[in-house]
Amino acid sequence: MLAQILAEKQSEIAALRKRYAAWEAPAVPPVRRDFAGALRGPGIALIAEFKRRSPSRGLLAVNADPTQVARAYQKGGAAALSVLTDETFFGGSLDDLAAARAAVWPPVLRKDFIMDRCQVAQSSGPEGPDALLLITAALEGDRLGSLRQLAADCGQSALVEVHDEAELDRALASGAEMIGINNRDLRTFEVSLEVTLRLRPRVPAGRPVVAESGIHSRDDVLRLADAGVDAILVGEALMASGDPAGKIRELLGRT
Repeated sequence: MLAQILAEKQSEIAALRKRYAAWEAPAVPPVRRDFAGALRGPGIALIAEFKRRSPSRGLLAVNADPTQVARAYQKGGAAALSVLTDETFFGGSLDDLAAARAAVWPPVLRKDFIMDRCQVAQSSGPEGPDALLLITAALEGDRLGSLRQLAADCGQSALVEVHDEAELDRALASGAEMIGINNRDLRTFEVSLEVTLRLRPRVPAGRPVVAESGIHSRDDVLRLADAGVDAILVGEALMASGDPAGKIRELLGRT
C-alpha cells in the first residue's frame, strides 16, 4: 500500500514542480504557532486529527466540516491538530487544513506524504501549517534532512515519523527534533502499541516523542504515558466517536 500511495503522489508532485519551479524559501519566514512547544506537558498532550477516510478503515466522516470538528477538538482540550491533506487515499485537502487552522488557536500539522520541496513550497504561505509530517520510509538518502531544513527555513517544525529501529536511526541522524512513532506499519497496516514501547527508550532526552495510531482507550494512553511518551496523535477514534470533545476528555482522563 505504501508503494501505491507514493507512486500516486509522484504524479501530483510532477504538476506541482511546474507551479513552484521558481520558488525560493522566504528570507524572513512567517510567524508560526509553536507546535513542538504545545507538546511539552504537563502531562501527555493530544494531537487531534481530522481525516475523512483511510485505506485501512474506509469512510470515517466524509462530509465532516473541518471548522466544526476543529472547534470541538479545541473544546475537548487538544494541544494541537493534525489535518490529512492527501486527496486520493484520505479524502483530504489543503482547504480542510486552512479551514481548521482559521477556526482555532492550537498549532496545526499538515499530514501528507511530503516527498519534494515543491510540497513544502505549497505549504509555505503565512496561513499554512505550523508543522509538516515527514515520513522516513518515504524519503531516501539525504532527502529527509534537506526537507526538514527547508521546512525550518519556512518557519515550520517537522514531525519525523518512524516505525522501526533503522528508521529511527536515520531520523536522529537527520537532526530531527520531534519523533513520531507510528504504531501502524504503512506496508502491512498492522497496528501495535508495542512499536512505541520498544522504540521510545532509543530517543534521546529533550526531543518530544509522539505515539501515532492504534490509540482508542484511556488504558492505551496510560501505557504510553508510563513509557515516557510526550504526546499522542489520535484520528480514527475521534472522527468515529460522534462526540470528539468528549472522547478527547475521556482519553486524557478529564471526564
